[in-house]
Amino acid sequence: MRHSPPSARTRSRRIRRFLVVGLIFVLAAIAVALGYQLPNSSSPSAASPSRSVAPPSRSVAPLSRPVAPPSPSGAPLTHTYRSERRGALGEAGGVVPDGVTVFDDDIPAVANIDPELLKALRQAATAAADDGVEFYVNSGRRSPEYQDHLLREAVSTYGSEDEAARWVATAATSPHVSGDAVDIGRPTATAWLSAHGAAYGLCQIYKNEPWHYELRCNARDRGCPRMYTDPTQDPRMQQ
Repeated sequence: MRHSPPSARTRSRRIRRFLVVGLIFVLAAIAVALGYQLPNSSSPSAASPSRSVAPPSRSVAPLSRPVAPPSPSGAPLTHTYRSERRGALGEAGGVVPDGVTVFDDDIPAVANIDPELLKALRQAATAAADDGVEFYVNSGRRSPEYQDHLLREAVSTYGSEDEAARWVATAATSPHVSGDAVDIGRPTATAWLSAHGAAYGLCQIYKNEPWHYELRCNARDRGCPRMYTDPTQDPRMQQ
């Protein structure tokens, strides 16, 4: 069989095909080279393995919320203490975490309230529960150190000892230190006590503190005594 030499057109096609294939290889090589170098210069993931970035520190959420004097507008101030604050300025000294009720015996501020006051509170709370009302405790029995701490904060907040005295008593005169007072949280609970508390001997003592309740046994028969405008009008505070 006789073979004829390839035509000029056929040779031209082959040349173009070789050129295209060669160009593809060249472009692929360039792309590989660029893909290898670019992350080293601009990508954050290309950092040297010897340099490690430390994770951000985890914030520590406050675990306790004691009650302090109200702000000048009348709303109660709240303060937070980290869990490591124990003793006189922690739960043992009277700090009350969120969500504590009058039935929480594991909280010192509740467990160390005067037994008769605590009994009355629990009787009232049981009755209030039938109306869908729960008694939360914002503050109960406090250590003298904790009371002094709150008084210092009040002086700082209000700017004078005289003004602070309208909201926080001294450790020597405070019924919280003696375990004879409780601060009840939630307006629904204080409203219920305002209407029904006297039947259990539970009385609001100060007009400016609708959350502050003490036991007055005679109130079961005679009703609660007239309230003082604020603690500075209470003879017990004059000691």
